[in-house]
Amino acid sequence: MRGASSTLGGRIRVRYVVVILGLVLLVGGLAALKFAQISSLMAFGKKAEAAGPPPEAVATAHAERTSWEGALGAVGSVASSMGVSLSSESPGVVTKIAFESGNDVKRAQVLVELDTSVERAQLAQSEARRDYAKTTLDRTRSLVASDALSQAQLDQDQSGYDAAEKEVAGIKAQIERKTIRAPFAGKLGIRAVNLGQYLSPGTPITVLEAIEAVYVDFTLPQQRLAELHVGMPVRCVVEGASDPPHEGTLAAIDPAVDATTRSIRLRATVPNKDEKLRPGMFVNVSVVLPVRENLVIVPATAIVHAPYGDSVFVVEDKKPGTPGMTETPSGQRVKIARQQFVRTGEARGDFVAVVEGVAPGQEVVTAGAFKLRNGAPIVVNNVPDAGAPPPQLNPKPENR
Repeated sequence: MRGASSTLGGRIRVRYVVVILGLVLLVGGLAALKFAQISSLMAFGKKAEAAGPPPEAVATAHAERTSWEGALGAVGSVASSMGVSLSSESPGVVTKIAFESGNDVKRAQVLVELDTSVERAQLAQSEARRDYAKTTLDRTRSLVASDALSQAQLDQDQSGYDAAEKEVAGIKAQIERKTIRAPFAGKLGIRAVNLGQYLSPGTPITVLEAIEAVYVDFTLPQQRLAELHVGMPVRCVVEGASDPPHEGTLAAIDPAVDATTRSIRLRATVPNKDEKLRPGMFVNVSVVLPVRENLVIVPATAIVHAPYGDSVFVVEDKKPGTPGMTETPSGQRVKIARQQFVRTGEARGDFVAVVEGVAPGQEVVTAGAFKLRNGAPIVVNNVPDAGAPPPQLNPKPENR
């Protein structure tokens, strides 16, 4: 019995040893596999660290030196050269309307007539009295000539005739005041009266605007006063319109400076034969200066705006020994984007003048700058985008 028990115990111990050895081998294998994985990741990390971050694809352009026509920009408001609100001077009932809303009219053209039946009856009576006074005056003159009547009687009859003549003229003037005419040639606004309507004095009838030539009123800072004089050329552009600029001249400079804004009020005269400018419109105004400025310009998309200042990313070659790849797998050269703070000037179209910070010929990033940081690796891809037109001084985007 003891021999059987010893044999059974030995078998159990052997099994335990086999299980333990299996577990040790399994754990060792897993540890070796994990060590290999970690070693591979560490090697890849060192390789990636040596290669540096992947370069960003950007589009670029070269800063250019160009000559821009000097101009002072402002926002102006269009006003008619002559404009009035037509109304009736005398009360009465409308008996005739001789225009429609928006009509072009000539000077002295009849627009509205009021009822004048009472005045015309009074005119007939006054004309009859005048004719009788004229007959009496002629008779008295012949009698005075023959010494049949005194000079005093002639003076009295002459006075009576003059009074009758002036009475006729006064009634005719009353009738004329009930005929509303266009004071000048122009375009009428919307009609505000109807037939049979009773008009009190001052009741609006319509507006009349002369828009073949218009005024454009605008302001400029007082510091620009020395550069301005009457007769300077002015250009006006309607925001969003595809029409060419409207050419005009500076017609007036206000002698006083606004005490609140410290600005000068100016007025330009602009021909408007095609009637593209309407009173009340706002336009972008440029007063053309006699001098031209030599400026360095870059596309407006190259400027990165930030609270601490404006900047651009200048494209530079990588210096020898700089960490990171020098070429992409496709063979493109990797370059560096250096952030450069700039001071910007006037903007025209799709370009901005750079007063300080960029030299002519320097290559700057124009697309993709938002994803860059100082010293970031980049590859230049200037393949034209079919949906993005090239920058222009006078862009004219199509309406879609």
